[in-house]
Order: sequence, then C-alpha cells, then structure tokens
Amino acid sequence: MTDRPTPTVPPQLRAWLGLIAVLAAAAVVVLGVLYAGHSRPGVVDRWIQPAVDGVRPPWRQVALAMDFLGEPAGAATLVLAAVTGCLLLRRPRAAVLVVAGVGISVGTATLLKHLVGRTIHGDANLSYPSGHTAFATALALLVAMLATGRFGLGRTAGTLLVLASALVAGAAMGWAEVALGAHYPTDVLGGWCTALAVIPATAWLIDRAADRLGDRTADAGRRERR
Repeated sequence: MTDRPTPTVPPQLRAWLGLIAVLAAAAVVVLGVLYAGHSRPGVVDRWIQPAVDGVRPPWRQVALAMDFLGEPAGAATLVLAAVTGCLLLRRPRAAVLVVAGVGISVGTATLLKHLVGRTIHGDANLSYPSGHTAFATALALLVAMLATGRFGLGRTAGTLLVLASALVAGAAMGWAEVALGAHYPTDVLGGWCTALAVIPATAWLIDRAADRLGDRTADAGRRERR
C-alpha cells in the first residue's frame, strides 16, 4: 500500500458524478440529434428567448462582461488563476485537471458544433452546444470539487455544492449568450450538459493515470532498496 495524493474526484461524490455524467451525455446526444442541421429556434427556444434576447444597458454591459470571460483572453486569465490556486494548495492533480478538463470540455463543444451543424444568424455561426457555457460550467465544477475535498464535505453537501456551482455558472453564462443573441437557450443547455459529462470522466482518467504512475514509481523504489 502507498500513500496517494488527494484524488481530483472526492470519493464521496464518485457515484453521483458518474450518474450525472451519463445522464448529461445522453442529453447532449438527444439535443444534438433533435437540432442537427437546424437554423431556427425550437419550441423551448421560442418560449424562453423573447424574455432574454436583446437586453438593454446596463444589463447588456453585464452580458458583455460575462461573454468576455468565455473568450480566449478572459478564459485564459480564469484558468491561470485556478491553476495557481491549485498549486498554492499543493494539489498538482487538480491543476492538471483544470487545464485538461476545461480544454476537453471546450474542445468537445467545438467538435460537436461541426458534427451537429446547427446555426444562428447565418450559416457561418455554428451554435450547438455553447462553448462559453461549457467553459463556465466546467470551471465551476472543478472549483466546487476542489472545495469539497479541501473542506471534507459529506456526500450530500458536496453534491449540492457541485450542482449548485455548475447551475449558477452555467445559467449566468448562458443568460449572457442568449441575451447577446449568440446562442439559442437549448444551445446553452447542451453546453451545460457537455461540461457535466466531460469533467467527471476526465477527472477519473487523471486519477487512474496518476495512481498507476505513483504505484509504478513506488514499486521501482522498493526494488532499488532491496
């Protein structure tokens, strides 16, 4: 037996996050099939969009600020801050997960856009799922998972924190994207579910790879001492 660093997925959350990831992945696929090749809002979009789209100052400035946080410069700043925090807390696995998790979430959203082919305001503007929403949700999930492990929260409290953080971050960024006319509401839902599916899977893979590497290193050390 060897002492292992703190896992990126708190043990008390593994079962719940695994179930959530499966359901979220299914939702991404269903929505993708439903809106593949479309260039118009769906029923849910037509119900929600009029209440959000086209906001005026000062809320438009708020929406633009939120949107900037999902752009390359703003996103890089947030990721750098999160990685720095992980390293200061001596959580190298979490730092790796921030970079990998956010990158894979946004990369998956980008790939899905080309596969689904849904557009908004012209054929050049692929919209499903929302990469900005996937980014914000992924980062919030990662921070909440780190806080759960750091403060030793139980299963119920940890699950509530993770889901609430993902919901608030996804809803805030999603509101901004719909308000600015960049996405349909169902694009936002797709981006939110993309992060919910990707982050737990990525965290599990990082934990597995790091544990195996640690075991191999420990075995090599023991053989050298013999």
